[in-house]
Amino acid sequence: YFDGWKAYDRNPFHPTKNPEGVIQMGLAENQLSFDLIEERIKKNPKASICTPEGVEEFKNVAIFQDYHGFPEFRKAVAMFMSKARGGRVTFDPNRVVMSGGATGANELVMFCLADPGDAFLVPSPYYPAFFRDLGWRTGVQIVPVDCHSSNNFKITKEALEAAYEKAQKNNIKVKGLIITNPSNPLGTTLDRDTLESLVEFINQKNIHLVCDEIYAATVFSSPTFTCISEVIQNMNCNPNLIHIVYSLSKDMGLPGLRVGIVYSYNDDVVNIGRKMSSFGLVSSQTQHMLASMLLDEEFVARFLETSSKRLANRHGVFTKGLEEVGINCLKSNAGLFCWMDLRRLLKDQTFDGEMVLWRVIVNEVGLNVSPGSSFKCVEPGWFRVCFA
Repeated sequence: YFDGWKAYDRNPFHPTKNPEGVIQMGLAENQLSFDLIEERIKKNPKASICTPEGVEEFKNVAIFQDYHGFPEFRKAVAMFMSKARGGRVTFDPNRVVMSGGATGANELVMFCLADPGDAFLVPSPYYPAFFRDLGWRTGVQIVPVDCHSSNNFKITKEALEAAYEKAQKNNIKVKGLIITNPSNPLGTTLDRDTLESLVEFINQKNIHLVCDEIYAATVFSSPTFTCISEVIQNMNCNPNLIHIVYSLSKDMGLPGLRVGIVYSYNDDVVNIGRKMSSFGLVSSQTQHMLASMLLDEEFVARFLETSSKRLANRHGVFTKGLEEVGINCLKSNAGLFCWMDLRRLLKDQTFDGEMVLWRVIVNEVGLNVSPGSSFKCVEPGWFRVCFA
């Protein structure tokens, strides 16, 4: 995963200056709707303190800010989270805790919920940098929950129980389960039945459920996205065990602005997390600009609709092109990537064989795609390729 980035950095593709370079298809960025954001910024110069129209707010934004964040920013984020989930659930701005991107948000949750040496179950395949985000500074371990292509990598209760029991036998204290919905790298969404079974599992074990929903607004075809907040409304469960990680990095394509959010139904996590968030706040200037943008309901509605259509179109063109050369992908409906099946191209059906093929793709073909082994996939031959 990271070696692919290095290969691109050493020899980046450019259509005229370096046409033989490596094309970056290993980075999950959403660059399809920047024109809408840029247009909105140009039409609303007062939203920026760096314009003649908005400079009168410079002092108010630049002076010391409480780590709760601007009230209008938390309100805007809560509204956007609701809109991105089809308006089927509402969020309380007072439960919005800021952090420096989803990376910081995931780490903040770990600090709140676990001690060094504790573990979280994570269904595989999963985001390769989770080992860094969740564990580097917290000492938290990851216990993979093995999922397989035979059922399209669905999370089963049997797999959860097996991973939990294995941790117990190894004297590892399991503090929770982390899911990514929509999935990175699969590009699929979890159905309501699966989500309910996950809630039942964590409730039975009295462990936490952390739902990484940073791709919530990238759903481009049916089925629609079901968020954990919808599910627990109709279930008899302990809400203190439910936590959401969110960000604007994927849904709006703004990873450089480092907007990470923890939304927890646990008062202690909200209070402690808010104190800890002073180590990784969203800048006041960013809050000021985004509050104006996200409170603009007309803009948000247009952005979400247009982004979804553009993702659907790009996904359709990309997967059709792959099918024309005999390459299939796992059927997906969300995300900025496809889970590409190259098992038939492996000389050896092993992870060593997968790495041999990956080196050919990167070094000879000139494409940076990510091998499934970096996502802890239990089957060799799957690759994530980004299209947005």
